[in-house]
Amino acid sequence: MKDLIAKRYVKALLDGRDVESSVAVGKELAEISSAYADDKFIAIISSSEVADSKKVELINSLVDGCSETTTNLIKLLGSNKRLDIIPFIEKELQTQLAILNNNYTGVVYTNNELGSEYITSIEEKFSKKFDVNLTLTQNVCDYDGIKVDIDGLGVEISFSKERLKSQMINHILKAV
Repeated sequence: MKDLIAKRYVKALLDGRDVESSVAVGKELAEISSAYADDKFIAIISSSEVADSKKVELINSLVDGCSETTTNLIKLLGSNKRLDIIPFIEKELQTQLAILNNNYTGVVYTNNELGSEYITSIEEKFSKKFDVNLTLTQNVCDYDGIKVDIDGLGVEISFSKERLKSQMINHILKAV
């Protein structure tokens, strides 16, 4: 639900603005969103004992030289009691800016760390395939295979050892 509300705010933020000012607002919202990782900050924002105007002042104080657009957005969110959706707005704004700039980020999931030249090779091939600028990061986890997830494009490509094994078994059983 918060995602849908955030999309409307982002649409209003981007409407009639140039990309540079939208990027500046995105950076300010990213600074503010980092505060939402602190439990004390969330307690203050969600507290009914703290006045909405004080919450707005606190959030605006997180960014030095906060732009008028960001200040007005935070005031609007404060008056509508929606200060808790700032991280969702920031995430959606980054997604929309990536679409406008044709820059995307993705994650490569593996159980072994891959060399940087291998990651760069994957980046180049996917960039050429989808005609985008792509930056990949690596996440070493317990995934038995390799998976490339490019969230902004909605692309997920994976190769799993377990899946290959089960397909081979099914193929052999069908042949018999």
